[in-house]
Amino acid sequence: MTLTTLGLPLTTETTVEDPSGFFGVLAHAAEWFIGLFQAGGEVFVGLVTGIIPLLIVLLTAVNALIRAVGPERIDKVGELAARPGIQYYPVRYLLLPVLSVFFLTNPMAYTMGRFLPERYKPAFYDSAVSFVHPITGLFPHANPAELFVYLGIAAGITTLGLSTSDLAVRFLLVGLVVILIRGIVTELITSRMLSRRATTTEESVA
Repeated sequence: MTLTTLGLPLTTETTVEDPSGFFGVLAHAAEWFIGLFQAGGEVFVGLVTGIIPLLIVLLTAVNALIRAVGPERIDKVGELAARPGIQYYPVRYLLLPVLSVFFLTNPMAYTMGRFLPERYKPAFYDSAVSFVHPITGLFPHANPAELFVYLGIAAGITTLGLSTSDLAVRFLLVGLVVILIRGIVTELITSRMLSRRATTTEESVA
């Protein structure tokens, strides 16, 4: 005689009900807490196998390029940007910030302002600091600490099935236009504020 002939199932499934009440809240809280670190671990593994090797290779290549070009040649660009005149706006607020951020990375890029007169330094800083994000799409070595800003935008583009390469190029081009405008506007504002300060100082002395 078998269990089947007796009308009994061959196997019985054992189920455990989820805890409820106070212990249920503790169980769900523990699952959420562990899940938080599991998600962090997955992100870390993705960085180790993805962006970190890329950053190391890029940093090595850029350092080799700096040695090949020579730091003194980059310094000459800074000296050229310090010259007065509208014709030097693109050099001062476009070429110099791009070269500074690309070669020196963030935050060392701002040290290139030492070649500029005091009246140009705020505008150069404004241009350079505004370029540390647009460059990360194509050259993440320039600002790896804040790469999450670009990756957050790229995640949405990837979800839509679009190319992130097109996003990176557009991000860079828009950044170039923005830093030039910001540099010129900030220089005009700085010049106006310095002239007001000089006028106030003369009035107080008189």
